[in-house]
Amino acid sequence: MKYKRILLKLSGEALMGDRQYGIDPARLAEYAEDIKLIHEQGVEIAIVIGGGNIFRGVAGASNGMDRVQGDYMGMLATVINGMALQGALEDKGMLTRLQTALKIEAIAEPYIKRRAVRHLEKNRIVIFGAGTGNPYFTTDTAAVLRGVEIHADVILKGTRVDGIYTADPEKDPNATKYDTLTFAEVISKNLNVMDSTAFTLSQENDLPIVVFDMNKKGNLLKICQGDNIGTVVQG
Repeated sequence: MKYKRILLKLSGEALMGDRQYGIDPARLAEYAEDIKLIHEQGVEIAIVIGGGNIFRGVAGASNGMDRVQGDYMGMLATVINGMALQGALEDKGMLTRLQTALKIEAIAEPYIKRRAVRHLEKNRIVIFGAGTGNPYFTTDTAAVLRGVEIHADVILKGTRVDGIYTADPEKDPNATKYDTLTFAEVISKNLNVMDSTAFTLSQENDLPIVVFDMNKKGNLLKICQGDNIGTVVQG
C-alpha cells in the first residue's frame, strides 16, 4: 500500500445521501464498507468528520446567533456524526475509538495524541470529534492539525466530486479538473476546496492532500494502492 497511515476527512453533508439534512444509514454503511477494504490491508485510519448536515456555526451566525455559540453547536454536531460512523464501522467488525476535543467522558475519550497513536498502532480506527475544540476553526483545519499530530502520510478529503476543478463542476459545465496542484497554486487561484488555514498548515508540514470522490465505491482503496484518483495537492 502506498500509505501506511491516513487521515480521512469526510464532510457532514456527505452523510445526508439524498436527504435534505441528517444522516442516511445506507450512505453510512457504504462508507463503512469502503473503509473496511483499506483496514483489511493494514492501513492505519484516523477520521475527521464535519457537522454541516446537522448544524453550521457560520450559518447560525449569519442569522443573528453568536458565532462562538454557533461554532460550539457545530462541534457537538460532529460528535453526533462521529458516533454514527463509529456504530457503522463496528457493525462491520472493526474496532474503533472516538476521541473528542471537548470533554464528553460518557461517550468518548478526550483527545490525547499519544493515546490516539497507540490506538492506530493497535489497528483501531480513531475518529476525532469536536474539531479543534476552538471556535473560528473549521473541521478542515482540525483534520490537517490531527494529521500532522499523528504523523499521517496524507490527508484524504472525500467529497461529492472527483477532484479540484477550475470552477464548481456542478454549476459550470466548462470546468476542467486538475490532476496535481501545489499549495501555492491552490491559494493563488482561490480554489475553495479547503480553507486557507488548512492548506497553509499542510504546506508548512509537507503533508499532501488528495481530494477525491468518496461516493464512488472502491476509490478509497485505489488511492491507498497508489492509483491516480482525484487531485493531489503537494509541494
